[in-house]
Amino acid sequence: MSLGELLRTATFRLTLAVVAAMIGAAALQFSLGYSQTKTFEFLRSDMLLHREAALLEGEKPQDLEHKIRDRATDDLRVVINQAALFDAQHHSIAGDLHKWPDGLVADGHVRELTVWPTEDAPYVLRILAVPVAGGRILVLARGLHMLDELRLMMRHSLLVSIVPTVLFALMTGVVLSHRALARVTVMHEAIDRIMDGDLHERLPSGRERDEMERLAGSVNRMLDRLEHLMDEIRDVGNDIAHDLRTPLARVRARLDRAQGGTQSADALRGVVARAIDDLDQCFSIITALLRIGEIENARRRVGFAVIDLQEIAADIVDLYEPIAEAKQIRLDLLSGNAPVPVYGDRDLLIEVLANLIDNAIKFTDAGGEVSLSVIRYGDGARLEVADTGIGIAPEERQAVMNRFYRSDKSRHIPGSGLGLSLVSAILRLHNAALTISDTRRRESRPGALFGIVFPPVPTPAPPPA
Repeated sequence: MSLGELLRTATFRLTLAVVAAMIGAAALQFSLGYSQTKTFEFLRSDMLLHREAALLEGEKPQDLEHKIRDRATDDLRVVINQAALFDAQHHSIAGDLHKWPDGLVADGHVRELTVWPTEDAPYVLRILAVPVAGGRILVLARGLHMLDELRLMMRHSLLVSIVPTVLFALMTGVVLSHRALARVTVMHEAIDRIMDGDLHERLPSGRERDEMERLAGSVNRMLDRLEHLMDEIRDVGNDIAHDLRTPLARVRARLDRAQGGTQSADALRGVVARAIDDLDQCFSIITALLRIGEIENARRRVGFAVIDLQEIAADIVDLYEPIAEAKQIRLDLLSGNAPVPVYGDRDLLIEVLANLIDNAIKFTDAGGEVSLSVIRYGDGARLEVADTGIGIAPEERQAVMNRFYRSDKSRHIPGSGLGLSLVSAILRLHNAALTISDTRRRESRPGALFGIVFPPVPTPAPPPA
C-alpha cells in the first residue's frame, strides 16, 4: 500500500483532526494563561505605583528632588523602573524621563502609554502622575519587560511541548492507518472472491469486537441468509422442473402414441382427456406458486377486516362433510355458536381451512375422525384441525411447510406438496403462529393436530377531530 492510500484513510484523517484539536487546545490554554498573568501583573504594578506615590507625596520638595536624583542608588530603583519630577508646565526637573509623555494626565490614575525617547526605541510603560508640594508633578512608571519575558517563555514552552506531541500523534496515525487499511484490503479481497461466485467465502472477523468486526459479522450474517435463499431458489427450481416434467412427459408420450397409431375416435378423445388432466395438474402447480409469491409479497392485506372465524369454520365443515362421508370419515365441528373475531382476509382464511381439512381427510383412513374447533385464546383466537391419520414425524414438522416437500409416508397420495406452503404463507400474512403435534400419542397412527393462534383484533384508530 502506498503513502497516498495511508493518508487518505479515515483513521489518518481522524488523527489529523485530533492533532488540530490538540494544537487548538494548547493555544487556548496559552492565551488564557497569558491573559490571567497580564491582568495580575497590571494590578500589581498599579498597586506598587500608588503605594510609592503615596510615600513620596509626604516628602519635602528638596528631599523629594534629592531622592529622585539619587534614585539609582536607593531602594526606589528596585520597585519603580522610572521616576521623574516635572514643574507645572511639564518641564523636566529631575529623573529618568526628560520629556513629558504624550497623553499623560496628572490625575492620580495609572495609564499605559508608549514613551518615545530621543536616542532609543519606543517602549510601553504603566505611568502614574500625581501633583506634589511646590506645584510640581511626580511621575512614576513601571515597564512591562517582565510580562514580555513571561510571554516569550510561555511561547517557547508551547512550541517545545507541542512539536514532539504532534510528531508522535502523526506517527501513531500512520501506524493505525496502515493496520486499518490492511484489514480493509483483506475484506476487499474476500468481497472480490464472493463477487466472482464463491458464495461460501466470508469476511474475516476476529474477537476484537470493534466496529469493523461488528460490520463484518453483520455482512457475514447477510451472506448466510443470501446463500440460504439462493439454495432455496435452486431447490425450488429443481422441484418445479421435477414436478412439471412427469405430467408433461406423460402428455407427450400419449400424443406420440395417438399420432402414430390407428386408434378410434373414442380412444383419441380419451387420450385428449387424460392429456388435459395432466396439463391441469401443471397449471395447478404454477397457479399455487404464483399465489404463494403474491401472498408472501403482502399484496392481499387490502382485503383485511374483522371477520368471524366461527362462521368460516362452519361453512368449511358443511362444504367438506359430503366428501368425508364418502370416505367413511367423521367430520365434526367442536366449537360453540359464539362469534370468534379475527382480523384477516376471509377468502385467504377459507383457503387455509380448506387445505388443512382436505389434507386431514386425505391422510385419514376410513372409520377415522377429523375435527375442527375454534375458541377464544386470550385476546386472540385459536383454531385446531385434528385427525386420526398417519401423522407427521417430529423431524418433518418444519420441513412439511417448505415447497414441494413430501414425506415418504405420503408419496402414494396425489398432491403437489404446495398446500402447506400456501397455508404457511397466508398465516405469516396474518401474523398467526402455527404448531404441529400428535393427536394421539403411543398409537401406530398418531394423527396430526394443527394449532393456529391468531393475534388480537387491532383497535381501530379514532376518527380525526
